[in-house]
Amino acid sequence: MSIIHNLPYEWLVGLRYTRAGKRSGRNSFISFISLISVSGIALGVAALIVVLSVMNGFQKEVTDRMLSVLAHIEVFDPRGTMPNWQAAMRDALKNPAVKGAAPFVETQGMLLRDGVMRPAVIRGILPAEEHKVSDAARQVRQGSLTALVPGQFNIVMGYALARSLGIGIGDKVTMLLAQAQTTPAGMLPRTRTFTLVGIFEAGHYEYDASFAFVHLEDAQKMERLDAPSGLRLRIADMHAAPAVAQELKAGMPGALRIRDWSEQNATWFAAVQTEKKMMFIVLTLIIAVAAFNLIASLVMTVTEKQADIAILRTLGSSPRSIMKIFMIQGALVGMLGTLAGVGLGVLVALNIDVIVPFIERLLGVQFLPKDIYLISALPSDLRWPDVAKIGGVAVLLAFVATLYPSYTASRVKPAEALRYE
Repeated sequence: MSIIHNLPYEWLVGLRYTRAGKRSGRNSFISFISLISVSGIALGVAALIVVLSVMNGFQKEVTDRMLSVLAHIEVFDPRGTMPNWQAAMRDALKNPAVKGAAPFVETQGMLLRDGVMRPAVIRGILPAEEHKVSDAARQVRQGSLTALVPGQFNIVMGYALARSLGIGIGDKVTMLLAQAQTTPAGMLPRTRTFTLVGIFEAGHYEYDASFAFVHLEDAQKMERLDAPSGLRLRIADMHAAPAVAQELKAGMPGALRIRDWSEQNATWFAAVQTEKKMMFIVLTLIIAVAAFNLIASLVMTVTEKQADIAILRTLGSSPRSIMKIFMIQGALVGMLGTLAGVGLGVLVALNIDVIVPFIERLLGVQFLPKDIYLISALPSDLRWPDVAKIGGVAVLLAFVATLYPSYTASRVKPAEALRYE
């Protein structure tokens, strides 16, 4: 209590005006408007925190599922093949950030079964080395990745691709590659019959519906290559992939082409970032509306307190001090709303895995059907920099909202205000 009494009088008066008045119904109405302002700011801040956390959660979930199939970094030789891939792999592993490496061949083709044709990305791998660069082995739901034996022309494909072709384990499928071959009948696409020995589910529909794995040697035979196309690398921190890629370019000999996972999916990540920015702007308008309510409540307070302002002026208060009183009042309302919103938003974002299932059970609905979205639970990834940014914007808008009413209060003339008192 002694700390409060030691505050400058502008703070004391501003704190008093923030509390509900008891002298008249008009005072109570002004306090009600202030309460609405606090609630509006709190709801806007909480909504923004929850929405951005959910969007971050979706981005993280999708990224993790993408990288369960994709490598963090890919290394290519401009000549199309990498005959000295073992030496290149040793050079890559010298970088402490690189935790695994494996050769691969990748091509595009068509898979044909009983008149049904589907496009696919065909990746040739070494099954024993694949666990070093991806989670494909753990995602196989039927069969096994180790069934990819060189020379037997076996294939493992995504569950959506297998379902669209109508095939199961042990069935045959014909692969057609774009590279043509000369035959007595003319130019025909290169074909080969493969046996389905495994079905995987990455949880990302694009890859489950278009990816297939074959043995590295079989892929080289199909492509008529004498060496792998390049190397796939996995690093300790996937977010450091662009920096590690630059280090590898400088440290590995030869004119190698090196790209990281964010470069491969640049369009998708740009779209997500744009969506997050637009959502931030749209939801910030909720806070802006609450700030307009704050302006209205402060203007009404200034009108109600004109006699008090005049008395303070006659006692020696400067226009600057009067302005400071109402800026303090508005800023306190804004900070109170921001703190309440941050608390509510963080609480919901951290417990969304409990709150959403409760609402689903209560309403008897399912917001994310697994057969459509492939994600049955609403993900949330709370990031404290986002919370700080949202809180800062809310406080700034509340402070800006105090400027006009505070300036109006500082212009009150004592003689005119006290004329009818």
